[in-house]
Order: sequence, then structure tokens, then C-alpha cells
Amino acid sequence: MFGGSGAYNVHADFQNGGQLVKGDQVEVGGRPIGSITKVSLTPDGLARVDMKLDEFAPLHQGTTATIRAPSLSGIANRYVSLQLGPDSAPKIADGGAIGADRTTTIVDLDQLFNTLDPSTLASLQKIVKGSATQYAGRAAQANLAAKYFNPTLSTSSQLVREIIGDKVTFQRFVSDTSRTVSAIAQRQGDLASLVGNADQTAAAIGDENVALGQALGLLPTSLRKANTTFVNLRATLDDLDPLVRESKPATKRLAPFLAALRPLVHDAQPTIRDLSNLIRTPGPNNDLIELTGKMPRLESLASQVFPRSITALQKTQPVVEYIRPYTPDLAGWFTKFGESAATYDANGHYARIQPLFNAFSLTQTPGGEALTFTGATDRLAGLQTRRNQRCPGGAMQPTPDGSAPYKETPATSCDPSASPQP
Repeated sequence: MFGGSGAYNVHADFQNGGQLVKGDQVEVGGRPIGSITKVSLTPDGLARVDMKLDEFAPLHQGTTATIRAPSLSGIANRYVSLQLGPDSAPKIADGGAIGADRTTTIVDLDQLFNTLDPSTLASLQKIVKGSATQYAGRAAQANLAAKYFNPTLSTSSQLVREIIGDKVTFQRFVSDTSRTVSAIAQRQGDLASLVGNADQTAAAIGDENVALGQALGLLPTSLRKANTTFVNLRATLDDLDPLVRESKPATKRLAPFLAALRPLVHDAQPTIRDLSNLIRTPGPNNDLIELTGKMPRLESLASQVFPRSITALQKTQPVVEYIRPYTPDLAGWFTKFGESAATYDANGHYARIQPLFNAFSLTQTPGGEALTFTGATDRLAGLQTRRNQRCPGGAMQPTPDGSAPYKETPATSCDPSASPQP
């Protein structure tokens, strides 16, 4: 009646007016409760926004104000969102103020773009152009994909509700994620290398996009064929269950075995390294791989030489079998022949040769053993001739234990009686 108004007025100071204009809404929790009546500049360069509130009046200390935008499209479509302070806090009088320390200015896209260097801006432009190329001629498929966007959001909403319902687990997840991010930050150099290598990999894949397209075209057929294999594999895995069950007791002893095997593996490293060098070594004609490559030529030569060698060995075998038992006799001859010239005087080495003929024999007499003439008229009657089938050890008189002369087998072609008789 007297021109008064029951509305509640309050103003807030912002670092930036954020494109607010008179008439923009003031909201709490997404619900409009008032409007902006004036936007002005304070003496210290702040943007003062006067608001008229129709609800939730009066405000309390601790209330915060944030400039927000309902979408990225449009210019003068901003609004002020209030986060109400506790009711137990002192009230803000009509015409009072929300200080600059309790306000937050919106960040415009221009401000974000201004923070990017030319290289980053160029990369961002490539992403935008690449997205345009990606969707070129595929508008129908993109619209079909957008049809599933709403179910995706609703499912995400359900996921968020489940996460909020178990706050303890979510807090533990956040803390573990924080530690993970901290660990990654400590290895930022390695992460930068990973990103660089991933970029090179993506570039290489892009260069082979034709081959990649062909591979993707063949993939459905491969998957259909693999389906049969996977079905059969399921039955095979069922058959493997008894094997796994029976193997479990043995695996308990596997850990001590592997622990004992570790020193062996460690000590085997030089051997494995040498074996690797033996198999493959830089340079020509110095490893097993190159030797294997020359094996066909060796095989062609050996196919002619080896049969002849086998025939020669087969023919030599009887000779070797005949000579082998006479090895001690041959070794003894070399020994005694060397001793025959071992003596020496001032003129040098000399040898004594004394022929022995069996013209006498030892006979027992009352006075002892004595040499007795055999009675042969021919002085060479005691000389044994044509003794060309002596047995091994047959050059000496027969031993009492029968070890000489030695006849290897009954079929050995030698004459034990050809030995000198006592």
C-alpha cells in the first residue's frame, strides 16, 4: 500500500561477473528461488550481484554462491547457485552481503583455451577434425548409438547409488586410488615414455589401416571357427578337473623345489649365455646355425664316404679281434727291446745278443739240478722252428696258474703246445 515489498534482498561479490545479466535466476538445489536485479562493479574491482529471493529468507552465515551454466551452448544463460549455510549460524540481514571468500566464479571455455600452448591447441584441433572425419558418412550409426546413451546414463545413476550406499568401501577405494595415483606420479618419467610409445604405436597402426581393416573383416569368420574350438575346450577342461585335483598335493612340494632350483638357475646363467653364443654369434661361419646350414653338403659327402668306411671296418674287425689278445706280448716286446740297448759305456749304448738253444735240459742228480745234454747229434736239434701259432703269453714257459699261454676262446686259432717247455 505504501510502496514497500516483502522480498528479501542480498548481494554477493564475485571475482568475475561470469556473463550474468539482470533477470538471471537464483537457484538452490536446482530449484529457482529468486532472480538477479542488478550487476555492478565495486570500487575494488569486484563484480557485485544483487539478488532478490522469494524463498529461504533470511540466509545464514556460511552460505556460498557459485555462478553456473546450464549448458555450453548459449551466452547469457548463467545463474547463481546457492549452497545454504547452517540454520544455527547467524542470519544475514536484508540487504546484507555474501563476501568474495564465499563465492566461486565460473570458468569459461575461453579461459581454459587461453591456458593451452600452441602445440596443445594444434593437437586439440586435430582431435576435433579427426572426430569430424570419424563421423563423416556415419550419421545413421551415430544416431543409433545415441539411442543407447540414455540407458547408459540411467545405468550409471544406479552405479552411483550403489557406490553411495556403501560409503566405507567407496572411501577405501578413493584412498587406494590416491595412493595409486601418487605412485604413478613418482614414475611420471616412465609414464611419459609409455604415452610417447603408445603414440608411436597408434601412428604405426594408422599407417597400416588398410591391413587392419582387412584383419577386422576376417575377424568374424575366425571367431565363428573359434567358437567350435571353445565349445570342445569346455569338455576338455571338465576332463582336466581330475588331473588338477590329483596334482594339488604335488604342487605343495613344488614351492620348496623351486626355491632349491633358484641357485641352480642362477649359476646356469653363464652356461646358458655361452650356449646362446654357441648357437648364434655375429659374424660368418662361427655358430651352430651356420654349421647346420652346411649339413646338407656334409651329408652328400658322407653318403659316399661312410659306406666305404663301414666296409673297411667290417673287414678290419677279424684282424683286430685276432691281434687284441697279443697286446701284452707286443707291449712286453717293446719294453724288453728297449732294455736290450739300455746299457752304455764310454763309447755309447750297446746291446748284447746271446742265442739260446734247447740242447740241454735240467735234470735231478744226487747233487742237485744239472744241465744234461739231450743226446741230439745235431747241435741245432734243440732249436724249435715253425712256431707261428703261439697263443698270447706263449713266448714264455707255461705258468702254474694257467694264465699263460692264454686262449681267449676254444675257437681261437692258436696252439698252446707251441710254448717253451720246462
